[in-house]
Order: sequence, then structure tokens, then C-alpha cells
Amino acid sequence: MTAVPVLVLNGPNLGRLGSREPDVYGSTSYAGLVSRCTALGAELGLAVDVRETNSEAEMVGWLHEAADAKTPVVINPGAFTHYSYAMRDAAAQRTAPLIEVHISNPYTRETFRHTSVIAAVASGTIAGFGLGSYELALRALAEQLTTR
Repeated sequence: MTAVPVLVLNGPNLGRLGSREPDVYGSTSYAGLVSRCTALGAELGLAVDVRETNSEAEMVGWLHEAADAKTPVVINPGAFTHYSYAMRDAAAQRTAPLIEVHISNPYTRETFRHTSVIAAVASGTIAGFGLGSYELALRALAEQLTTR
């Protein structure tokens, strides 16, 4: 059976994992995140393509690409979570499951992080489990895809 393509999209500053606030985001590097996601994806029958950008326009383009191809998405929008209506509108065009993830629990942090403009158009949100949030999201996607 052919692996199902899945995009794992990461917003601003996530390429700095491992060096960026390790007390909040852990010590695993971005390369480690990519490795974990692609390995688990392979186990689950998913062809995982992990991407990271600091550009809102690039992220919107990737969401359009996913919508056009009916590709499931796991997305950590980073700071875009709280204010990017352009990204929210692109995510709303989804044609396959889209799961929002966060490494930390935004509700235990600064007040401005308590609002997600993406959550209302996502299939679900997983937050606060470190890089395990991505793994939980990939497992949820695999489950959704087998029951559709």
C-alpha cells in the first residue's frame, strides 16, 4: 500500500529548537523533530514531509498546496497562531484533516498566547506534550484516515 502524504508545517522560530528556550521547548533539535516525525510516519503508513518557515506568505502557500492536493496537515503555527487571519483563512480551505499542535501548553503561558485563530478551523488541537504533541497528532491523523 502506498504511504499517504502528510505535511507537518512549522512556523516562526521552530527551526531553532534545541537552542531556543530549552526550558520551554526542550533540548531536541529541529533535525531531531524531523527524524521523529518521519520515522513515526513511516510506521503509520504516512509519507511525512516536515517543513519550517519564518514567512507567513510561505506558510499560506503551503496550506493552499495541501488544500489543492487534499493532503492532511499537522501544523504548529508558532506565533502566527495568535494573529494570522491570512493563515486562518488558508487553513479554513482545508480538504483533509488539519491538526494544530503546540510543544508547550499556551494556556499556562502569557495571556496573549491563550487565543488561537487557527483552532476554530482545525480538526483538533494537541498542546503541552513537548514533541510528543506531533506524535499524538500523527497518530490521530492515521486513525482518521483509516476510518474515512
